[in-house]
Amino acid sequence: MQFKKDTAKTMEKTLNIPETEKPRVVIVGGGFGGVSIAKELVERKDFQIVLLDRQNYHTFQPLLYQVSTSSLEPESIAYPLRKIVKKGKNTFFRMANVLNINETQKEVETNIGTISYDYLVIATGARTNFFGNQTIQDNAMRMKSVPQALKLRSLMLENLEQAVITPDPELRKELLNFVIVGGGPTGVELAGGLAELRASVLPRDYPDMDFSEMRIHLIESADRILPPMSPKASKNAEKFLKKLGVEIHLNTLVTNYENHLVSTNGDLELKSATFVWSAGVTGSPLPGLNEEAIVPRANRYKVNEFNQVEGFDNVFAIGDIALMKTSDYERGHPMVAQPAIQQGKHLAKNLLASHKGKEMKPFKYFDKGSMATIGRNKAVVDLGKLRFGGFFAWFIWMFIHLIFLVGFRNKIITLFNWVYSYINFDKASRLIITPFKAKEYKDVV
Repeated sequence: MQFKKDTAKTMEKTLNIPETEKPRVVIVGGGFGGVSIAKELVERKDFQIVLLDRQNYHTFQPLLYQVSTSSLEPESIAYPLRKIVKKGKNTFFRMANVLNINETQKEVETNIGTISYDYLVIATGARTNFFGNQTIQDNAMRMKSVPQALKLRSLMLENLEQAVITPDPELRKELLNFVIVGGGPTGVELAGGLAELRASVLPRDYPDMDFSEMRIHLIESADRILPPMSPKASKNAEKFLKKLGVEIHLNTLVTNYENHLVSTNGDLELKSATFVWSAGVTGSPLPGLNEEAIVPRANRYKVNEFNQVEGFDNVFAIGDIALMKTSDYERGHPMVAQPAIQQGKHLAKNLLASHKGKEMKPFKYFDKGSMATIGRNKAVVDLGKLRFGGFFAWFIWMFIHLIFLVGFRNKIITLFNWVYSYINFDKASRLIITPFKAKEYKDVV
């Protein structure tokens, strides 16, 4: 793969990135994919690495629901991106919003300046998919980032504070109705976390409130929850949730949410002050790059077996934003952490090989399994042909998540919080730090 080194652009000085004779790799996105490739290249002397993200931290998204349900503080699942790149003498991080990709000039235009690239790696991940329903998008809570998780935590706690003082039984019912749309891992884990709060924590915080009035609804449009997992996992998860008192509505499509009224395609109609949308995700492509390379509806870049974006030799996409069709994954790899991590590591090796004049190797995904936790001592795990449920699956879930948390400190803090909660039947973070305001929520990233 050939590259041509341009002279430093004037706007690059805004980013304060020094000139270099080495090929420059610009990585957009500090999620699982971006962090994975950055960690592989950070101590190499072959490239100059520039990591861009609009936040200055990496978020361990699988545990966001624990921030929302007061089990963990956000710093337990967030890790500074600068700590990842600081080991390299020729690696840089800049907190920036990418505004445009100028493919002709090989430039990334951001809100703080423009930087040229020799290799561009797009790892922008995914955002919540509302399937074109603008009303739901304007009114629903979502949980794809730390600010969103904190807003959701604040809203739920504020509704409980309001419910304990209201004399109106109908308003109290509305405040104590929690509706979660989407029966995937996020929805299932959030429902289980809320049910645990209701069972063992909230009654001690609010001894003057009757928590038999608190209802948790999980709505799924398919005929079972956890559709990507095995039927056995779905059956076990449903059994665990029902035992916790979660009301599950299958084959139900939510059509609208406005003025606290949840409407569906059937007879189900609910009044709820807490409405969480976790029904799907869609890619988050960058403006400016050839739109013909984007798969419609999925909003993911079409990539080949080397993660090269269709039509480009020096532009790559990894993780949720990349759609690589294979015989085993005709619709692309699942939009979860493992494909992003594996693609990031593999692309780092391919860039090094290409730089040394060697051939790149095609990516092959190794499926390490799927899992979801439903609460204390309850989880479901699919590992190849093996299926686990209950305590052993819960232990596997905790072990795997601790391993993949970024940062030793985060692992220790998270483990301590889990042990504390397990022993004391308590959640340590029931704090309203940022009071919720509905009109502000749509602007939270």
